Amino acid sequence: MPEQKKHPVLWLILFFPLGLSNGYVVVTLGYLLSTHGASVTAIAALGALSLWPQVLKFLWAPLVDTTLSSKTWFAMSAAATGILMAITTFVASSPSQMGLIDILVVLFSVTSGFNSMAADNLMAHATGPDEKGRAGGWSQAGNTGGSGLGGGAVLWLSQHAGAEYTGAVALILATTLPCIALFFVNEPAATHRSERYLRSLLNVLAEVWDFLRRYNGALVFFIMLVPIGVGSAQNLFSAIARDWHASADTVALTSGLLSGVVSIFGSLAGGVICDKMNRKWAYCLFGVGLALCAILMAVAPRTEIMYAVMTTLYNFTMGICYAAFGALVLESIGTGAAATKYNVLAGVSNLPILYQTVIDGWGYKQGGADGLLYTDALSGVLGVALVVAVALAAKWLFPRWAAVRAEA
Repeated sequence: MPEQKKHPVLWLILFFPLGLSNGYVVVTLGYLLSTHGASVTAIAALGALSLWPQVLKFLWAPLVDTTLSSKTWFAMSAAATGILMAITTFVASSPSQMGLIDILVVLFSVTSGFNSMAADNLMAHATGPDEKGRAGGWSQAGNTGGSGLGGGAVLWLSQHAGAEYTGAVALILATTLPCIALFFVNEPAATHRSERYLRSLLNVLAEVWDFLRRYNGALVFFIMLVPIGVGSAQNLFSAIARDWHASADTVALTSGLLSGVVSIFGSLAGGVICDKMNRKWAYCLFGVGLALCAILMAVAPRTEIMYAVMTTLYNFTMGICYAAFGALVLESIGTGAAATKYNVLAGVSNLPILYQTVIDGWGYKQGGADGLLYTDALSGVLGVALVVAVALAAKWLFPRWAAVRAEA
């Protein structure tokens, strides 16, 4: 049983800084560097680089489960993330400073990872079995909404006088104000902790292993490895906006502010649906829907209006997909050592975002915007097909394991 029930809007607030840190890279930096001469390939590489700490964060996730409190970790990492992003605003328009930008992006990706790990632990303990979909939806509304609204807002600020200073202040406020929500969430019990740190760490690792050795845990782990509903094309929308003759204001509105709004509504809708159907099938179904959105964008006319329509549709569907991710992970991990178990899956789930962003960049190099979008769509459909094949094969080859571990 969860320790407490809280209104899920708290998860939107607590996951907003994570989304903002991603949106600042893919929306703000992506557009600014593109307009100042950086190549789409270089921008894609920057987006991929920012994801590496999110892929590897399961390595340091046990720190959140074994030291300090989740609230302390959240507050410290929120402040650090805001300060590092604020520093980046002063070199954001300088491709010649790409090395420094790379370093800063990696650093605030690491700190935002700690931020989300603390929020993961708080959410896992405060959410009941019948609320996983809604909790996943609201948390991903904060994630995707923070990416779109935050990234778009900072991009808009960058087009006006004093951009560096106003952007810096806005970033610090946007990452630290969500700490107010901590007053409305209880600190969860940590029964795996011992007086000796090594024993606490071993207890966490034992819980992780017990989760992964079960059929359900192993299958969800595999699902996270494939590019289903990851929305990698969205990371490059600001960089390819010129193909649709989209202005900076249009990119800020559609790939930024508007995408944040529609992603929020998509996440909330996806969360409700996931509480009414099998969450694994929902995850795959929504992934196919996102692939169809990429195909529709590829065949759409190259006009600014269609850019707005297609990116909005893609971002709405991506919000639904991310809600399914949150619901599926929450359903799978339970409560004990939740920060580590959640981020084993979350870290792995960032791997397909990373490699698919690079693959999409390759698709652009081979066939322009069409190549990027068709590559993105094909990867998603193949990913779903692979998951279905593996799930059926596992039940056929190891029926006893599948039956027992699924029920455990």
